[in-house]
Amino acid sequence: MEHRNWDFDSGNLVLDFANTAEFHASEHPNEYLKTYLDLVTWSQEAGLLTRGEGKELSLLAKEHPQEADRVLTRAITLRETIYGLLSAVAHQEPHNEADLSAFNRFLAESLRYTKISHTSEGFSWAWKVKEPGFDRVLWSLARETAKLITSREIKRVGECADDRGCGYLFIDTSRNHSRRWCSMEGCGNRAKAQRHYHRVSKN
Repeated sequence: MEHRNWDFDSGNLVLDFANTAEFHASEHPNEYLKTYLDLVTWSQEAGLLTRGEGKELSLLAKEHPQEADRVLTRAITLRETIYGLLSAVAHQEPHNEADLSAFNRFLAESLRYTKISHTSEGFSWAWKVKEPGFDRVLWSLARETAKLITSREIKRVGECADDRGCGYLFIDTSRNHSRRWCSMEGCGNRAKAQRHYHRVSKN
């Protein structure tokens, strides 16, 4: 399995998931979730699965490759749905109703498998199923997305303005919501160089 240093710099777990396709707003995004094992390793590093759960799911995926591939396809569908909703938010455009309907189906599935339990520390979310199923990470992501889009933080979602279609989503923590780039070292630097080139070429 290819080793990948996943990007968790967006400021929110849901946006990190949406960013698992590079140049997401371009005509030819670079897919990072190429196998179900990629989804497992991302979920472990994101804190959605323990190391033990990840190992168990990896073994199950080898025993049931078709089921694992089916869930990977569903994960990518969920990601694209999330990206569509949040990209519209970032551009202050109306959302696609088909995206919202699709997301609500994922959320309804998640809620079927969750419950509120009580421990010595108080009330908390818990799973109705004890063993991690292939789909569990999708349930967690649906719930986290619902939390984000119903919070005040949703107003701070931004998208990289790179003209090649970077599409990187992030939480804009600048005071006046002025952040435009995924990073100044990447797309920001390129835009700066382009502006300099155009100024020089006009002289």
